[in-house]
Amino acid sequence: MPRNLTARRQAWLALSMLGLGPAVRRELLDQHPDPTRILDADVLTLGSLGLALRTQNAIVQYQQGDSPVLERIEQSRRWLQQPGCHLLTFDDAAYPPLLREITDPPLVLFVQGEPALLADPQLAMVGTRHPGPQGAATARAFGRSLADSGLIITSGMALGIDGAAHQGALDAGGQTIAVWGTGLDNCYPRRHRRLAENILDAGGALVSEQPPHTAPHAGLFPLRNRIISGLSLGTLVVEASLNSGSLITARLAMEQNREVLAMPGSIHNPQARGCHRLLRDGATLVETTADILRVLRLPLREAIAAADQCAASEQVRHPLWRWIGHDPVTADWLAMQSNLPVHQVLQGLLELELSGVVQHTPQGYSRSGDLAGMD
Repeated sequence: MPRNLTARRQAWLALSMLGLGPAVRRELLDQHPDPTRILDADVLTLGSLGLALRTQNAIVQYQQGDSPVLERIEQSRRWLQQPGCHLLTFDDAAYPPLLREITDPPLVLFVQGEPALLADPQLAMVGTRHPGPQGAATARAFGRSLADSGLIITSGMALGIDGAAHQGALDAGGQTIAVWGTGLDNCYPRRHRRLAENILDAGGALVSEQPPHTAPHAGLFPLRNRIISGLSLGTLVVEASLNSGSLITARLAMEQNREVLAMPGSIHNPQARGCHRLLRDGATLVETTADILRVLRLPLREAIAAADQCAASEQVRHPLWRWIGHDPVTADWLAMQSNLPVHQVLQGLLELELSGVVQHTPQGYSRSGDLAGMD
């Protein structure tokens, strides 16, 4: 994966830092998918694009080399020189396909750890920062069980339910993704610094759209939430009050046409009322991990482990099989070839991977060594 900042990658980075609103950003990219052409445009062209005067002035200032954005780009460049640090831009092949589908995808993602994980099937687990003992224990147990079933657990590394879900995945020896609302050199909350280190040591990833040196700010965390839900096949709310930020994540998941799941609790527990509201609004009630895997149409790992070689030969008749060969291919490419939605492609790839007939590498998906010669 490229670590250097080419002119095009720097343009994506600059465009992400100019404070464009989501509607303007989407319209700009629809008309000019190459960000360098936007940043190189003259004053007349900028005016014709319908940009606010403030944004036009910011671009001109950037062109003249007199912009605070340039210092932030240089900070990003220095951060990228560190081991395990990556930048994904919107047009990168490795940009997570599910996230690209949302109405306001981030133009760039800073990733520390394993960026290929972002394209793998994952479940968001969120909830209150102040859970009761039972809520925290439940989140940790579900995180462990779901990771053991092959799902990546994605959350925001906040105190409470988020941290318990991440830890559960680590308990199972699984992988987990933490999406931050700060720069990745600014761990928040600080007491989760060790958790962040453990996530990286286990082969997981830390993700943010905010550049290095970005400090915690209340307005950044709702923005972070759309990435948590956008990366995931579904969002599970474990325990939440009526004013919990995790309800924002659930609402975003609904808007993104993703599954929303919630756990019921005691009618006397104020930290369960947010979940109860979600259930009244149509969220799927969850009591076991099997409920989640069934809704997401994902197989139980135990069932796959029990399958014999005959079952493996059945898997090679999967509709995606004809497009998977010796050379790695991406989920995006498979979606184009098969005319299937990306989320169905990712579900199918997980089935094939857990069955042992497909392997996933940072370059993409290919047939496993044992079955590479089968047609």
